[in-house]
Amino acid sequence: MIDTHAHLERLCDINEGIDKIILAASNVEDSKNNLLLGEKYTKKLLVAVGIHPAEIDDSPTELKKLVEENYKKIVAIGECGLEFMGDFDQEKQEKVFRAQIELAQKYKKPLIIHARKAVDETVEILKEYKNLSGVFHCYAGGNKRIKKVLELGENWYFGIDGNLTYEEGLVDVVKNIPKDRLVLETDSPYLTPEPFRGQENNPNNVIYVYKKVAEIWGLSFEETEKIIDGNVEKLFKIV
Repeated sequence: MIDTHAHLERLCDINEGIDKIILAASNVEDSKNNLLLGEKYTKKLLVAVGIHPAEIDDSPTELKKLVEENYKKIVAIGECGLEFMGDFDQEKQEKVFRAQIELAQKYKKPLIIHARKAVDETVEILKEYKNLSGVFHCYAGGNKRIKKVLELGENWYFGIDGNLTYEEGLVDVVKNIPKDRLVLETDSPYLTPEPFRGQENNPNNVIYVYKKVAEIWGLSFEETEKIIDGNVEKLFKIV
């Protein structure tokens, strides 16, 4: 099993069944911490760096320097994207997002996309660029936007989290996502799945997302794990 999206300040006790964890970043400080954790736990932790749309006061220039110095240690850029909730500066969000798209393009890294109330706008921006790949983290675009994401190309995926275990509408969405375009996440410490909903989340709980997908697909856990992990390995170029 692979948790493709977790926010960790430190490595917690991880079950043997968890093969890899991809550390997502919200800002430059997170990105630096991810690199430190990745160096310490090289067999378990894979590193992403990025600036979340709620953290756009951070410096894209500093992030760029960090990527330039560490691109061989990084498997993805993100999480980055757009969030159109509450008070937001759309112009600045787009500027910071595009800077990260250009980094992903230059260094041939997949993007970990955050698109909250902004899937359509995010897709339109991504369509302007060539040779991109990535995942719509915690996909929340409903059934009607699945096709739009798929039209970005064969290297785009949907990330599904622990809320799959308690949101009925999300089950229907997963049924409509092609099996070869799905990866699974915890978004630790958030979105804790049943039966631990309400508690702090951690990467060990990704097993409950795998189990729910196996149930939805009508496949064994082992078959589901093979498909999902194969998708992750292809997207993030994990050997």
